[in-house]
Amino acid sequence: MGKQKNKAKKYYIITGLSGSGKTVISVYFEDSGFYRVDNIPSELIPKFIELYDKQESSPPAVLVVDIRGRDFTTNFPIIYKKLKKKRDDIILLFLEASNEVLLKRFKEARRPHPLFSSLPLKECIEKERALLSPIRDLADEIIDTSHLSVSELKELIRGKLIGEEKGITISIISFGYKWGIPSDSDLVLDLRFLPNPFYKEELKNLSGKNKKVRDFVLSFDETKDYLRRLEEFTSYLIPKYIKEGKRHLTISLGCTGGKHRSVIVAEILGNFLKKHGYNTYIYHRDIRKE
Repeated sequence: MGKQKNKAKKYYIITGLSGSGKTVISVYFEDSGFYRVDNIPSELIPKFIELYDKQESSPPAVLVVDIRGRDFTTNFPIIYKKLKKKRDDIILLFLEASNEVLLKRFKEARRPHPLFSSLPLKECIEKERALLSPIRDLADEIIDTSHLSVSELKELIRGKLIGEEKGITISIISFGYKWGIPSDSDLVLDLRFLPNPFYKEELKNLSGKNKKVRDFVLSFDETKDYLRRLEEFTSYLIPKYIKEGKRHLTISLGCTGGKHRSVIVAEILGNFLKKHGYNTYIYHRDIRKE
């Protein structure tokens, strides 16, 4: 059987030395939209992939395997070689670090080595390195985390493996301060400084979705200037959230009653973000309240 052809890599297998950052990286994959399985037995990997392949709408998966698994050093190389002969959508990522750095990390965490706790820590690290050497030779990517901070390691993984996807869901909520600020807000922006249609008799009973109300609010220079600055602000800010692994962002826009100004700005901002490729939802919480 020839290798299975796929448009994109779907499975990442993370392994490596204890203390090298496997948990940090696997959680970052998970936060970036991957389905994560930690400490899966080597012999279950082919069955997991077989079943997971059948889920057509499933996200890519990341599997963590290491020396904690029974007979890992014996079984995993055999299983991985068989999988690689059949498929081209599996990537093995091996993490490592220097003995000095690993010693420091274990001492700071005050944790024993997972396999050889009865031995001196330095001997444990050296023995594990030797045992994993054949698996390291199979790796598609080898990353030395010795001199990388957590943020630098995430940046490296994002650039090399995850890519620049705009993998964040943004909820835009319009609301009225008289009804309270949405409890799930990440950012709250106060629009009560904008001209208020409520004081125009012919507009007060209409919502911000009405063209007359929209034209009135957008006719003022302060509204136009605010929208320009808001688009610049979100264009700068959202990639920073993505870089840090944030997958959901709620931006709440408030005016007095939640019926006019906040609705208009929420619609404009939401459509702006959609045009730039972000998965965006717009919800007008208080538009029907009196």
